[in-house]
Formats: sequence, C-alpha cells, structure tokens
Amino acid sequence: MAEFARFLMLIGAATPPGRLAAAIAAAADAIRSEAGDISVDIMNLAETPIDTCDGRPLDGYGPETRRAVDRIAAAEAVLIAAPVYRASFPGVLKNLLDIAPVGALQGKPVGIVAMGGSAHHYLAVDTQLRQVLGWFGALVAPTSVYLTGADFRDGELTAEGARKDLVALAETLLILVRRLDPALLGPTPLAGKFT
Repeated sequence: MAEFARFLMLIGAATPPGRLAAAIAAAADAIRSEAGDISVDIMNLAETPIDTCDGRPLDGYGPETRRAVDRIAAAEAVLIAAPVYRASFPGVLKNLLDIAPVGALQGKPVGIVAMGGSAHHYLAVDTQLRQVLGWFGALVAPTSVYLTGADFRDGELTAEGARKDLVALAETLLILVRRLDPALLGPTPLAGKFT
C-alpha cells in the first residue's frame, strides 16, 4: 500500500448538496484531522455530470464520466453515501456503478452510509447496494451507518452517536486498506470473468 492513502467519499444523489453532504464533509474533516497520511476526496454526483449508461466501452463516455470512474478506481477505499429513494438507492448512483468496470472496486474496502426520513428504511440501501458491491468483488465493511433527519439541526450533523459511527466506519475502511492486500482476496468475481 502507498504511504499516502487515497480515500474517496462518494455522495450518490442527484439533489443539491444538503444534510447527507454535510455529514460526509464532517466525516472527511474528522479523518483528515486524525490521520495525516490520508488524502480524502469527496465526489458529489449532484455536482458531477455522468453520462447515461448505454453499454459503450468506458472510453466512449464523456470526459466527466471517465474522470468520475477514474476517481473511484484510483481510491484505495470508498465510502458510498446514498439517500433512500423509492425503497432503494438513487438511479444516478446505479448509473455510475453500471459504467464502472469491475476492477474499479474489486478487492477494495467499501463502506455504506444511507439516509432516510425515518428509521423504518434502514435496510433499503444497505441490502441492495451491498449486493451490487458484491458483484464487483468489493470488500464491503460488515456494518454500515444509517442517518435520519433527527441526526441534524439546521442542516448540520449534530448527533454525536451518528458522527462517531461515521468516523468508526471510515476508520474501519482505513484499517482494511492498511492490513490487507487486495490481490490476496480470493478469486476474480464472477462479473470479472464474464464481462
């Protein structure tokens, strides 16, 4: 592993930055202040125009889309944050993942953060996104973080428990980066064999 770890925090929503983006920014600030050997990159899909997936090879997509995929591929760990939309994660995130090649996430530590209107939807994003990440052969953290509107005041993350959970998830990903060699994590995922 490189001396300077690259950590991508991906906000998978098309809506203007709001509470979820504020929570991810707080997590990024905490990681930056605790570890000087970490480069944290935040990519918000509301600010990153992604072409619609239509089966083209990656080099057939526009430069913004290719850069977004390159940022995922260059990261050593990825934290994906998504709101609950229609009992799942947003299509803009699925679209980007549909474009990304298997190697962009294969063997890479990935964490999941979901946000919904109430605690009743806490498994919606986790269960579905976990399956997609499994298709890539990503090393998904065993637990995720779920946020609700009650964790915020005036658009800022104020719930100390939620803040601690976000930092703990990010730290888990960094532990995985520092202790595991992705090349040793089992066989090529089936998706990599048949695509």
